[in-house]
Amino acid sequence: MIIFSNTITHRLKYIADFIGQQTAGKAFDITDNPDKFIGHIGSKINYSDQPITPDEFWIKPAALLFEINICQQQIDCFAINDYKAFYKTEGDFPFDIFAASFYLLSRYEEYLPHEKDIYGRYAHKNSLAFKENFLDIPLVNIWVKNFKESVQQRFPSFPILHSPFTFLPTYDIDEAYSYKHKVWWRSAGAAIKDLLKGEFKRFSIRRQVLNNKIPDPFDSYSWIDDLHRPHQLKPRYFFLVAKKTGKYDRNILPVEIALQTILKQHAEKYTVGLHPSWQSGDQPKLIKEEKEWIEHISTTKVTSSRQHYIRFTLPQTFRHLIEAGIKEDFSMGYGSINGFRASVASPFYWYDLEKEEITNLLLHPFCYMEANSFYEQKFTPAKALEEMRHYYKVTKAVEGTLITIWHNTFLGTDEKFKGWKEVYRQFVEEVAK
Repeated sequence: MIIFSNTITHRLKYIADFIGQQTAGKAFDITDNPDKFIGHIGSKINYSDQPITPDEFWIKPAALLFEINICQQQIDCFAINDYKAFYKTEGDFPFDIFAASFYLLSRYEEYLPHEKDIYGRYAHKNSLAFKENFLDIPLVNIWVKNFKESVQQRFPSFPILHSPFTFLPTYDIDEAYSYKHKVWWRSAGAAIKDLLKGEFKRFSIRRQVLNNKIPDPFDSYSWIDDLHRPHQLKPRYFFLVAKKTGKYDRNILPVEIALQTILKQHAEKYTVGLHPSWQSGDQPKLIKEEKEWIEHISTTKVTSSRQHYIRFTLPQTFRHLIEAGIKEDFSMGYGSINGFRASVASPFYWYDLEKEEITNLLLHPFCYMEANSFYEQKFTPAKALEEMRHYYKVTKAVEGTLITIWHNTFLGTDEKFKGWKEVYRQFVEEVAK
């Protein structure tokens, strides 16, 4: 496949590479030489204002990929094949799939003035996907699938790549234990607080756990292992290792042998990554320090991360991750609602829109986090199971990667999360069978 464009930009190269990889398994070649384009034997796309040759697939481009600034875009959505699209245009495809896909993957709208949520994050209500009701589907993948079919109709020999559906369970270890292995003053203070608030049952459970009479409610690690083993799943774990606790950094300290033991055990079996502390969002130098601490404890190289509370700001956070040596990030989703933040269910490289630069940071988007279902969407376990099944269905339909986030806290014995581990087990068994 060759693409003709009068002007070749970084934006065009980036999105042509992504769509090429998704359709044919390799990047599309791009040329600004019309003679080369006309003489090419085989499938070819004319991405310019006028048709050139009868044997081409013509897409009249929108302006986005040829701009060198970041400005408010005129986005008018319309329906096609029961799905939304924008950047309507002339040619052999009803809209500019290159520009529209770039807009969503680059997170263009997050560089524009927008409202923040209570945690200082980009509020999902700002997004086009939320406003136009396509947040719950991997729209870019759907577009690409339709695009592949249209191109193959014009060029029957055009090879179409088929990728297997993949399920990747991931876990954030924000708080390794509920009661155990915490400094004495935290345990004592929490026990006193239980009594003052009349939480006598909680006080009793705390005492039994600390006396080793019952398991800690958040100790679900063996249960999770047993769930993975029959299905040969290869989950990812992200550990919070803040060197001091805070309002949002509540894990036991990394100097504790208990946390080091869990980390080592998981690093021996799975890929472990960094869960940068809340503090690191204000002090970026901590990212590298925390990463090196995990590497020291686990004796493995750490190249992946996911932001705590899904707290990130573009482009600063991803630049800090790259500077710290992170190669893969799993934060592309919302911490306030489930869905496809970048409207895609496939890994993609981050494009630094301010620098107009294609980076080597590979983003793995997630679409489901149980904390969103529980805290934000107020779902019951049964309703959450329906939601997970929906994301499984729409991701499998586009041969994508389904990435879910769960926490050890939900999968233990805490009565607050009663019923959640059971629906998760049911879901995993349905997907991995």
